[in-house]
Amino acid sequence: MNSIDTQSDRMHISSEPETLYKINEVFQSIQGEGAHTGVPSIFIRLQGCPVGCSWCDTKHTWDIPPQLEQSPAEVMAKTKESEHWFKATAGQLLALVRNEGYTAKHIILTGGEPCIYNLTQVTSLFIENGFTVQIETSGTFALKAHPDTWVTVSPKINMRGGYEVREELLAGADEIKHPIAMEKHIEELDELIEPVNLKPSCLIYLQPISQQARATDLAVETCIKRNWRLSLQTHKFIGIE
Repeated sequence: MNSIDTQSDRMHISSEPETLYKINEVFQSIQGEGAHTGVPSIFIRLQGCPVGCSWCDTKHTWDIPPQLEQSPAEVMAKTKESEHWFKATAGQLLALVRNEGYTAKHIILTGGEPCIYNLTQVTSLFIENGFTVQIETSGTFALKAHPDTWVTVSPKINMRGGYEVREELLAGADEIKHPIAMEKHIEELDELIEPVNLKPSCLIYLQPISQQARATDLAVETCIKRNWRLSLQTHKFIGIE
């Protein structure tokens, strides 16, 4: 792999210092959830999340162990999930994507919790270079990003970390994708969005946790009743990352 620290891809958005993002992995696949299901996508998974969801399937991204920092090449070469991570600026991430020869034009910033970072530089640079950008967030941290970013809020309510879902994140969401296992989770979503002036175009998805049969039946029934949408983790059904 060529060096990702190329001068031509450095940031020129502002005079502010370049943000250093801590990255757990970068890979190309198909988006398996929500409004962009089926879209070829480049996933940039950021390291770090204090929210503490009990059913999280990326717990290896929660902490940022300093002793596990590696080079971009080492992290890109790993073949299984781990807490290893690397640092990169937005310009370096753009160069990495180009050097890998990825063909997808949709970027998904996920985690971890991506909004613990200021995402303005990375979202702006990719959008200025012809990509669409989506952020997947729990809604518990302020969003700093390019205004054309697609915002997916998967609200995490009463999690171990004790963070509240921010009303302005819900109000600005392009889609709300809510994981459910029981009726209580739908009631929590109702209570959460009732006082919020959602965008008229905002899409609401219910996603059964772990594809449990009971949760799936409840999600289907509720989506039909309310004219919401069903989100299944398609990538898990077909066995891709």
